Amino acid sequence: KELKFCLMELDYSGPSREFFFLVSRELFNPYYGLFEYSANDTYTVQISPMSAFVDNHHEWFRFSGRILGLALIHQYLLDAFFTRPFYKGLLRIPCDLSDLEFLDEEFHQSLQWMKDNEIEDMLDLTFTVNEEVFGQVLTRELKPGGSGIPVSDKNKKEYIERMVKWRIERGVAQQTESLVRGFYEVVDVRLVSVFDARELELVIAGTAEIDLADWRSNTEYRGGYHDNHIVIRWFWAAVERFNNEQRLRLLQFVTGTSSIPYEGFASLRGSNGPRRFCVEKWGKVSSLPRAHTCFNRLDLPPYPSFAMLYEKMLTAVEETSTFGLE
Repeated sequence: KELKFCLMELDYSGPSREFFFLVSRELFNPYYGLFEYSANDTYTVQISPMSAFVDNHHEWFRFSGRILGLALIHQYLLDAFFTRPFYKGLLRIPCDLSDLEFLDEEFHQSLQWMKDNEIEDMLDLTFTVNEEVFGQVLTRELKPGGSGIPVSDKNKKEYIERMVKWRIERGVAQQTESLVRGFYEVVDVRLVSVFDARELELVIAGTAEIDLADWRSNTEYRGGYHDNHIVIRWFWAAVERFNNEQRLRLLQFVTGTSSIPYEGFASLRGSNGPRRFCVEKWGKVSSLPRAHTCFNRLDLPPYPSFAMLYEKMLTAVEETSTFGLE
């Protein structure tokens, strides 16, 4: 009981936020087969059709939905960015042609061309699509009797709608349903009914691009530091020299997550609500910077030179795992 009390006393939700962040990094990693990168980049992910071959995949997707739901309820940002159709699926909002651009740009362009141009005597299409299943190419009808229905300018709107639905749901409809079921097991539908897909994306994943001006203007100082202190000027010079990935690592080192709330740094959360990024003077110059993820606070020793500060910060953010720190 005493040990449990101590852990609760020291948690203040900092390790909890980082736990969700680290779990999401693994759970939504395409390496494990449940998810895959979109056709457009190696950044946003979507449910993989190959996930059907993962053991207990429906339970994994239900668990994934619960993680997403709990993160939303507790306002924990996740280390995962999904395609726009994914968020529409969570909200049970039908997708349209414009959503396909986030999933498969080339496929979107071909259907967009069909929508914008006359196709009579140009395309020999029916309401069918070819699918590859276990190495074999099979023809699937988009509607009953589709193989006998030519696509024309009169019915191409319906054809495009059915093709969009097929492309988005291809091989993942049941997995999506399992994930959505898990999501709504922990989230009241009324909570998310006010969001559109873009807003839900920002609430769950934040933004990945660091705005240095916003970061600096929403940072507090303690222990004698202030915005014009030489060490603080060196600190921001070092952050400015960092590339965006290193800045995200610094943010993750101090706060437990590398995601930024959609409202910006002013809405960073700490132990019991909003808590801004803080830099405090602490420690000997021989020490590395120390992080308090519960309080979004960086303990920064008063290093005597920019070169030493830069080296120590780089070591801290690139070679130190924050999980378990104060």
